[in-house]
Amino acid sequence: MTDAQMPLTVCFQDDALVVVDKPCGMLVHRSGIDAHETTFLLQTLRDQLNQSLFPVHRLDKPTSGLVIFALSSDVARTLSQAFEHGDITKTYEAFVRGHTPQSLYIVHALRDEVDSKGRKIKNGTAREAMTELRTLTSWTVPEPVDRYPEARYSQVQLQPLTGRYRQLRRHAKHISHPILGDVRYGKGTHNRFIEERLGIRRLWLHARQVTFRHPLTDEALSISSAIPADFRQMTAWLESVSSG
Repeated sequence: MTDAQMPLTVCFQDDALVVVDKPCGMLVHRSGIDAHETTFLLQTLRDQLNQSLFPVHRLDKPTSGLVIFALSSDVARTLSQAFEHGDITKTYEAFVRGHTPQSLYIVHALRDEVDSKGRKIKNGTAREAMTELRTLTSWTVPEPVDRYPEARYSQVQLQPLTGRYRQLRRHAKHISHPILGDVRYGKGTHNRFIEERLGIRRLWLHARQVTFRHPLTDEALSISSAIPADFRQMTAWLESVSSG
């Protein structure tokens, strides 16, 4: 059975909303960027739950992790407004190239790359963008990669303080610590090195936690997903080969 055929993991569900753990490589819904795709999180979860769903935000196709769906248009509107106002906190984990600072605020404006329908545009408007980075662990792998005698990697926690298109991936590139496995903004030599050692090809970015107030009850919710199996495999490999 393929990943696409496996039941999706629901991390929270009540009469107002559902939070699901999206596999990497799956689109949330139809997009002009990937017009050839036929499998979508929205439809798959709708079929699994046999219930109407209303999307309130997106997650990049190669990114795994938590996605919130509303079960009514009214709740969808409330949650969408909460996202727009920055009232929903999303926390991601990622593996990146290099040894990152212990903590860092990334403040760097990003130009729009797509329009509201997901169509690519050129010379889009530059918009303020902020991301908070915290380093969890760093490793040095004593093997030559690219022109360096050793490879350095870090596992980081990323929290977007604004919601720009591909913000985390673009901010990671901006500070010269691109997310591993990122074929657009990353470094091909390191992506290939990791893929060859682990036999896994993916963007190493996972939406781990969402925190917000329930749109109907105002209860504070903090919902987390499990650490993906391939993330655990990456950590185990880095621990086994690291020179400290």
